[in-house]
Amino acid sequence: MPQIKHGFKIPLMRPVVDEEMLQAALYSLQNEKLVMGESVFKFEEEFARYCGSRYAVSTGSGTAALQIALQSMQIGPNDEVVTTPFSFFATSNAVIHAGAQPRFADVEDNGFNLDPAKVEPRLTPKTRVIIPVHLYGQPARMNEFRDLAEDKEIIIVEDACQAHGAEYEGRRVGSLGHIACFSFYTSKNMTVCGDGGMIVTNDEDVADAARSFRDCGRASKYTMSRIGYTSRLNTVNAAIGRVQLRKLDTWNKTRRRVADLYRKALEGAPGIMLPPAETPKETPVYHLFVVRSTRRDQLAAHLEKNGVEAAIHYPVPIHLQTPYREKYGYSEGLFPIAERLAGQVLSLPIHPASTEEEVHTVSRLVRESTTE
Repeated sequence: MPQIKHGFKIPLMRPVVDEEMLQAALYSLQNEKLVMGESVFKFEEEFARYCGSRYAVSTGSGTAALQIALQSMQIGPNDEVVTTPFSFFATSNAVIHAGAQPRFADVEDNGFNLDPAKVEPRLTPKTRVIIPVHLYGQPARMNEFRDLAEDKEIIIVEDACQAHGAEYEGRRVGSLGHIACFSFYTSKNMTVCGDGGMIVTNDEDVADAARSFRDCGRASKYTMSRIGYTSRLNTVNAAIGRVQLRKLDTWNKTRRRVADLYRKALEGAPGIMLPPAETPKETPVYHLFVVRSTRRDQLAAHLEKNGVEAAIHYPVPIHLQTPYREKYGYSEGLFPIAERLAGQVLSLPIHPASTEEEVHTVSRLVRESTTE
């Protein structure tokens, strides 16, 4: 594992690049087409099988996966898509890029994800899609979303960009809606050592459309059936992704062990709210270990002063980002729980190489901050 020069004694995350990945990358460079080589199609097959879906279509990024997924289901002008205001803004940007209108509903007060009970009043006759986000690797309440969508013939698109391998009622995320999207950006639980994304679905027509959209809209080499994009996954990235996919379950198991260490070390810490724990129904994968504190900024500063990298995911809800204020007229107070979370959340270091000593050091510093 390479040593990353970051200026912190305990980094927030540490991407894994090992010898097996380097050899896979080298082999693909020497023996395959650089774009859309054999490793791309093998990676897609293996990822679909991992998720429990029939088809997977790789893309250039998770954002592109979301946009192409929507367009492959013919979502566009005059359609509305309901999602969470508390996520990375790519979730709703993809809706706009697809030509549809994003609409928001507030999130749970005891977690981080979109609240099904708050989605229902936001639905209109124009609502075609609901996008639950499995934020921070915590599975959303998919049964309730499926029930809501089925009653109204609405499509469920899972934003699983932070939740590779998470499970809900014994099934992996990615197999719980009509279609799902993943990101392989370098901070994720598994990566391709660069940008990349994946669409998974059981719908053959949607998969075929996605393959066309990501490859310039082609029907054949020099004919096109739709206005597409250049959003293909490089072969070398797919080769690395195949290796990482084989290691993902082990890495996720380690993340859950690290999360358990944090829980034990931080239990009862004044003013600290821990993230939702694993339950018989929900198995998170802790892309991030996110605590809440009303003194978040002081806590972050204390950790940084002592060589610990922490981060805020995300300090500004999507509806309060400048383009959304200007285009849709959003303002403070519309989604109070999301806005409260934005002022309280703090991500603590977690990755497959996290040590028990590091967890204890971070936890001690967190407790110190709460008593200052």
